[in-house]
Amino acid sequence: MEEQGKFSILIVDDEKINLMTLNKILSPLYTVYTALSGEEALERVNEFLPDLILLDIMLPGMSGFEVLQQLKGSPETRIIPTIIISGLNNEVDEEKGLLMGAVDYIVKPFKTAIILARVNTHLQIVHQMRMIQRLGLVDPLTDIPNRRCFDDRMSIEWRRALRTSSPISLLMLDVDKFKSYNDTYGHPQGDVLLKSLAAILASAARRSGDLAARIGGEEFCILLPDTDIGAAAHLAEEVRAQVERMRVLIADGVTETKTTVSIGVSSCVPEKSSQVDKASQIVNFISDADKKLYRAKDLGRNQVCISLE
Repeated sequence: MEEQGKFSILIVDDEKINLMTLNKILSPLYTVYTALSGEEALERVNEFLPDLILLDIMLPGMSGFEVLQQLKGSPETRIIPTIIISGLNNEVDEEKGLLMGAVDYIVKPFKTAIILARVNTHLQIVHQMRMIQRLGLVDPLTDIPNRRCFDDRMSIEWRRALRTSSPISLLMLDVDKFKSYNDTYGHPQGDVLLKSLAAILASAARRSGDLAARIGGEEFCILLPDTDIGAAAHLAEEVRAQVERMRVLIADGVTETKTTVSIGVSSCVPEKSSQVDKASQIVNFISDADKKLYRAKDLGRNQVCISLE
């Protein structure tokens, strides 16, 4: 855990030379723990709860992917960002790791500047998320960021996308026929449904820079920096399908309820404009996603809309 302003990092690698190299790079700035196997890594995680994990995927016995799966399957460790380190520049492994919840992928041999930059980026996000909790920017019902947090992050990510000419995407979601659900099962059960939905959205926001938020009532969003329309639409469809499969028990512990969501997707590469200021651009961007959300509802609900045409 973060102590007296110093973050902690767990390095997992069965090659001692790699442990020594990374320890030399990181120990001047951070508290460093090490593990030589997947089993030892899980023990260390439970003992120290590090702020960040650097995880080799080629380990004796339990593989790095198996370790990652266990980490993401536990409520106590799923929020710890994990960077995969590998001697193989393999796109299949990289994609698999990111889909399983890793936040980054670094290829050996290690370059000091890249290691420090990537580690610093993800630890800054850890710091931001803790500040969110301290400043009351978390929705008390669903335990995910609220509208105020979303607005702050939207402004930050918009400026960054503008500076780097990178794409930014937004998913706007609304529970279909939520009033009918509340009328049928009661408002307390409606709250249970919203909590279950929020858990799906938080899990879908896999990368450390992604943000799932409740922005009001039964309306949610997922902010996706560095994401184009194709990737955003793919994630939106994954979320829609997951919600459709979701079953939520009522108080009797037997009866199952279900729901669907409609999703609008907006994506762009922000451009500097002398005609429209940044705040207005963001308002227009959010409005575009909102219009597509209601277009999805007009088309029959339980679907993703990426175009108003």
